[in-house]
Amino acid sequence: MAPKVLVVDDDRAILGVVRRALSAGGMTCVVTDSGSEALMLVRESRPDLILVDAEMPGLDGHAVCRVLKKEASTKAIPVIIMSGSRIEEGDILAGFQGGADDYVLKPFSLPVLMARIQAVLRRYQNAAQAEKKLKRFGIELDPAGRTVKIGGKELPMTRKEFDLLTLLIGKAGRVLSIRYILEAVWGYDPADYNDPGTVEVHVCHLRKKLGPRLAKRLVAVMGHGYKFEG
Repeated sequence: MAPKVLVVDDDRAILGVVRRALSAGGMTCVVTDSGSEALMLVRESRPDLILVDAEMPGLDGHAVCRVLKKEASTKAIPVIIMSGSRIEEGDILAGFQGGADDYVLKPFSLPVLMARIQAVLRRYQNAAQAEKKLKRFGIELDPAGRTVKIGGKELPMTRKEFDLLTLLIGKAGRVLSIRYILEAVWGYDPADYNDPGTVEVHVCHLRKKLGPRLAKRLVAVMGHGYKFEG
């Protein structure tokens, strides 16, 4: 079945261009120029992925993403945020912290946009197939439900925090480089993006959520990267 993508942008020209590109790439497409309407369409059409503009009147892309990622029925739908050229690193980090799966900057190349969409869809498909729960160090990770429990209590996690914790625990004892983490968790090409701040912020959030005992296991190895102490 062809993947269904919901595209949300207040620029009708961009909606038309992206819809044609998705259709040419074998995907079905639902479009709207309103963030509020997007929330209704998500529940009605059940898209496989949402592509939303960061800056829109009313409910913007960041707000749409946060709402969807907080609801149990929609939190497993991947979200890619599009943004214009006037953007700072803090805006991108805010998007990821709100649960976004990727960030693309306008103007973008349509082939690159398609590649990013397909990469995010593949990550979700792989995660859905990995249904076996991972239980280590008193932490229970459920890839299918994308939940983290400690002592039976579920911890709130953004998608990137969950993916990062799963990667580190799955390779416990090994030092993972910043380049490797950015590529494995965020899908970045290290040649284009290699900022350690993105990983550092997410590790900091994980430490706070895991608590003092488990936070000690998240070790920064100076000049190399991070590891989860086995």
